[in-house]
Amino acid sequence: MPCIDKRLGALASTFVCSVALVGCGQTPPPPAPSAPAGIAAPSSPKPGPAPQAGAKPVLPPAGRARSWDDFKRQAAQRLVAANAGRTFDGPVPEPLLAIPVLEIELESDGRVSRVNVLRYPRQAKDTTQLAIDAVYRAAPFGPVGHLPRPWKFAEVFLFDDDRRFKPRTLDE
Repeated sequence: MPCIDKRLGALASTFVCSVALVGCGQTPPPPAPSAPAGIAAPSSPKPGPAPQAGAKPVLPPAGRARSWDDFKRQAAQRLVAANAGRTFDGPVPEPLLAIPVLEIELESDGRVSRVNVLRYPRQAKDTTQLAIDAVYRAAPFGPVGHLPRPWKFAEVFLFDDDRRFKPRTLDE
């Protein structure tokens, strides 16, 4: 039984090291931000490759946009950066799997205050939630208080068969 004893010893030392690390100030990552009341909260991604578990992308600070067109382009680029492994680049395949359209309402500092679904796809209905989750991963989007009201914009999400998306703004 020496083989079992060695495995139990290794397991015990791993447990002791884990407990010691927790006691040394290691804390678990903070919980994901919850969505405002009345909005679907971000959920874990569905099928498709995704970043390592618990790894939140480090996004550069959002820039100050000169116009709504400039803002939409920056927001689309931020959506892609925040959702590595969940997006695709290059030409849009035909036919697309699904095309949900979201309207994102913002606070003056760029935080998301509300997400409205303007178009639900007929098939692959789960892509709507994938798009909503992508918005929350990319937030905040940067200040909009200097831009004309209303502080909201629409984005079309083009999903391929692997349930990866491309913001329509980047395909123009």
